[in-house]
Amino acid sequence: MFNYKEEGVDSHGMKKIELNVNKIIIHTIIGLVLLTILFRSFGTIGAGERGVRTRFGAVIGNPIDSGLYFKLPFIERIIRIDIKTQKEQVNASAASKDLQIVNSSVALNYSLNPLKVGNLYKEIGVNYRERIIDPAIQESFKASTARFTAEELITRREDVKNDIKLHLSGRLEKLGIIVEDFSIVNFDFSKSFNDAIEAKVTAEQNALAAKNKLSQVEYEAKQSIEKAKGEAEAIRIQSIALQNNPQILQLEAIRKWDGKMPQVTGEAIPFINIIK
Repeated sequence: MFNYKEEGVDSHGMKKIELNVNKIIIHTIIGLVLLTILFRSFGTIGAGERGVRTRFGAVIGNPIDSGLYFKLPFIERIIRIDIKTQKEQVNASAASKDLQIVNSSVALNYSLNPLKVGNLYKEIGVNYRERIIDPAIQESFKASTARFTAEELITRREDVKNDIKLHLSGRLEKLGIIVEDFSIVNFDFSKSFNDAIEAKVTAEQNALAAKNKLSQVEYEAKQSIEKAKGEAEAIRIQSIALQNNPQILQLEAIRKWDGKMPQVTGEAIPFINIIK
């Protein structure tokens, strides 16, 4: 123990020091509390986000835009919700109109309606993907797939995609989830169906090849017929000409004569009646 008198400090001075120390401690604590309150009273909402204000757990007011906000510390809480375009890809399975099992991977591009994020949080919470979007994709895929045969799912893929997108829009947009795009990544069928499709395609290709070959044969036959008709017509015209003008034969013989007289003995009629 110190002897205050020996150190030159009386009890009154010591009490004064203790009071000053206590004041400093109290002021420090108050300053820290005020600083904490100040920091907990302000915050920022980032670009592509909206803030949902809750007071004692209940949603109040409109969604907060991007920028600086003020809230009552320890009483209010701001929940940041992303409203940028997001992607959800899931595997889905269903039966086609002709009862073929179809497995597919599908992808949904979506965003949240900035004006409805408060209601979405109040009714669904932040896990809206698992509770709303994924089940809606599965149900819409099943409903649309059942309207098409397995073959049509392949040949009318764009129609199938648009049908699913329309069904999803009707379910999600009333909840504040905007369907921006939907795509079918792939279709996968059973091995037996794939084998049947391959056999059908092969048969169609063979039939097309046979049809093309038949068309070629028919074309060649028609060409031959037309050629024969042309030759027959030429002969007919030539025959009529000969009948009407016998001198044509003599002119033809003169055209083909090589200038040599035939070697004959005795009385013979010249092969060309020149005088005539």
